[in-house]
Parts: sequence; C-alpha cells; structure tokens
Amino acid sequence: MTKLLTEYIDTEHIDSFALIKSADIRLTKTGKTYLNLLFSDRSGDLPGNLWDATDDQIKSLIPGQIVKLQGVRGAYQDKPQVQITNLRLSETGEPNNPTDFMIHAPVKEGEMNDELSDFILMITNPTWNRLVRKIFSLYHDQFLRFPAAKSNHHAFAGGLAFHSLSIVKLARSVVAQYPQLNSDLLITGALLHDLGKTIELSGPIATQYTLAGDLIGHITLIDEQIVLAANELHFDLQSEEMILIRHVVLAHHGILEYGSPVRPAVMEAEVLHQLDEMDAGIQMMTAALNKTEAKTFSDRIFGLDNRKFYKISE
Repeated sequence: MTKLLTEYIDTEHIDSFALIKSADIRLTKTGKTYLNLLFSDRSGDLPGNLWDATDDQIKSLIPGQIVKLQGVRGAYQDKPQVQITNLRLSETGEPNNPTDFMIHAPVKEGEMNDELSDFILMITNPTWNRLVRKIFSLYHDQFLRFPAAKSNHHAFAGGLAFHSLSIVKLARSVVAQYPQLNSDLLITGALLHDLGKTIELSGPIATQYTLAGDLIGHITLIDEQIVLAANELHFDLQSEEMILIRHVVLAHHGILEYGSPVRPAVMEAEVLHQLDEMDAGIQMMTAALNKTEAKTFSDRIFGLDNRKFYKISE
C-alpha cells in the first residue's frame, strides 16, 4: 500500500501521488528560477523545491493538479520537506481526483447542514433571524465546503462550517453559565463572523486568496454582505440591532493589529472573540500534537506565536 506523505521518515524514499496545494515561482541567489511547492494528501502537507524549473513545468505544475512525486524525505530548519528527484503530472488511469487528496472535516456535510438549520431556528430575534437566512441563502453551500483558512486553523474542506458550528455550541454552553449574555446575538455572530471567507478564499481545493481576500479581507467582506442583505430586507442600518450585530462581527479578531477595525465593546463581542481564539487554538494544537510522539514537543505553531507544545502520555 502506498504511504501517505506524512508517514515517511527522514532519508526514506518517497514515491506517491499528491495534490499540488501551492506553487510559487522564486529565484535563487544566482538568479535561477525554481518552484516552491506544497504537496498535500489526506494526511497533511509536505513542502519541496523543484530546482531549475523549466517554463513547461512552471505552466503545468499549478495548484489543484495531481502529480506523481518521487524524492527523499528530509528536513530544513527542523521542518519536514521532500528533496524532489522526479515530478510529473498524473496520467490517464492514475489518481486524478483532488478531493481524494484533501483533509475533510471530521463531521459529515449533511450533519453540519442539520446543525446549521437547528441553530438558525434558535435565533428568536426576527431581525437577526431574517438577516442570517438571507445571507445563508447566498453562501450556504460554500459555508459547508470551504476551509476556514488557507494554512492556519481548520484549513480543510468543511473547516469553515465545522469551526463556526463549534463556536455556536460553545456559545450555548457559555450562555447557560452566564444568562446575562444575549444568546441570539452571540449565535448570530458565531454563524456570520467568518462567512466572508467564502469570498476571501478560492475554495477547498488548493486554497488560495482571491483578489478581494488579499485586498479587503474577510471581516470587511462579510460586513459588506450584512449591509447589502439589510438593505434588501429594508432594515434600518442605524437601529441598535443592526449596529450590534455588525459590531460583534467586526470586532471578532479582538485587536486592531489582527484586522478588526474596532475592539470588542459589548460582552457578546468579547465572548465571541475569546471563543474564536480558543476553538482555533485547540484545532491548531491538536493538528500539531497528532503528528507528535508522546513525551516530546510538537513543531512550532506559527498561529500560536510560534510556540511548541508538549504531548503528554496517554
């Protein structure tokens, strides 16, 4: 049986099919062109450089393509990589379906869809309920299938829904403990806060940032969709309800340096920010520790201040 990418160990020869997740054209110090590639399968990612890349290789080895990868598993700056010896596109009769090489959410799409419907029904505030229904009528399928990020947390197919629905579940528990919180506002914010990633990102296969994603970002993009939906529904944008939900969504990154134009100024906004941080952090730690032997440290996690985490014995 063919090994998965992350199952190879140092100095072992790699001979596998993989999905090209990203392909960046770069120059060496001497001015020679090479491709910085990120290969992926359902076990995870493995980077590698194709030195002296030809024009034909640059044109054909693009994100979303399935390739036959041969090389040696090595490391650079203590991080795994493949030293490529041979690389070609998948041929007729060989694996060629990108979805077979993708990591998927641990919950099936149908189950997440049922949860989404149930959570929307829980929103009793008519303004927020109608607003959520209107926006999800446009982005329902993307919500269920898109990742929540290109490379950090929940960067897998269905990751956006899995992350957002996890936050709703956490929010319901927090509201049960602290009834002074507005449940409707918190659930609405949890469902909408990252929905702009359906515009910011290209999709679940070989995810890239769109032009709007690079130049505007998902927080502003979803606020725009909230405003557009409110206008179609003839809601007053100056009403407290609309200002509150926009604030909760706009403030969910917590601080200005992380992209939020405002800091949380109502309890529900602060709670959503904290739950968002916790869920993203736990997923990043879990992904790293799943690849770590007991009683050793994980690789450093960029999204958690480049810290590494110790895996305790089970």
